[in-house]
Amino acid sequence: MRVFVTGASGWVGSAIVKELLATGHSVIGLARSDDSAAQIAAAGAEVLRGSLQDLDSLKGGAAQSGGVIHTAFSHDFSKFVENGEDEKRAIAALGEALAGTAKPLIVTSGTGLLTPGKLVTEETMNFGGHVPRAPEAAAFAWTARDVRTSVVRLPPSTHGTGDKGFLKVAVEAARRNGVSAYIGDGQNRWPGVHRLDAAKLFCRALEIGRAGAVYHAVAEAGVPYRDLAEAIAVGLGVPHASIGPEKVEAHFGWFARFATIDNIASSEKTQSELDWHPTGPTLLDDLRSGSYFSV
Repeated sequence: MRVFVTGASGWVGSAIVKELLATGHSVIGLARSDDSAAQIAAAGAEVLRGSLQDLDSLKGGAAQSGGVIHTAFSHDFSKFVENGEDEKRAIAALGEALAGTAKPLIVTSGTGLLTPGKLVTEETMNFGGHVPRAPEAAAFAWTARDVRTSVVRLPPSTHGTGDKGFLKVAVEAARRNGVSAYIGDGQNRWPGVHRLDAAKLFCRALEIGRAGAVYHAVAEAGVPYRDLAEAIAVGLGVPHASIGPEKVEAHFGWFARFATIDNIASSEKTQSELDWHPTGPTLLDDLRSGSYFSV
């Protein structure tokens, strides 16, 4: 299949491109910069210049493909509301290009978008008002128009060597403050998945996923944040300590909401339906490998 991938040079998207090519698909990768274009071409994929704001480029890429995997999203949290609106428009453009074709459209979401503190399954739809994003509603609006839409939810940590995401931010907060902090008893939980396992799931969803289905790219249901903080402390050679809610913002900055989130998620249904069984290193294994502590 010829697959159009947005976010093709990103952390998860680049792994998806490699997995698609390794399993016999061809890839068109969306690139908004020269650096992104070079990375996509070096991986062996075709480059399409454009962006999430350039809706014509999205429609063009989708129209010349047999399916679409949409992973791109701007994580500039100073423009989070605006970025959420851009995401909705981008998904609508992709859906419009695929309408009436029964081709697959796989859209990325997150387990952390749902109301925290309760087990999140593939059937959970209790979205809270804490995040101005709605990729799932935007995607499933096209199911009735003969697009084989499905959603893959990623956990807060899609980890691995080279990760510059939330785990790296937590490491840098500990380095900056000279202490690796957790909040209260540190029993709020993060689910996790290795980047390469997540890529395999996206490809399975593309190939055999059901229209209207939600899938969870979750290998570990919930790792206590205190365990992460302690591993970070060892890796940096700093102490670990509990802090109260009044100190969270000062310690973590914009990352405070993610450091305090309690997000536990199951992938039991996903693993059964798509015959997907993650085998990569665990979240703590990756932290203890030392790759997160390079400057």
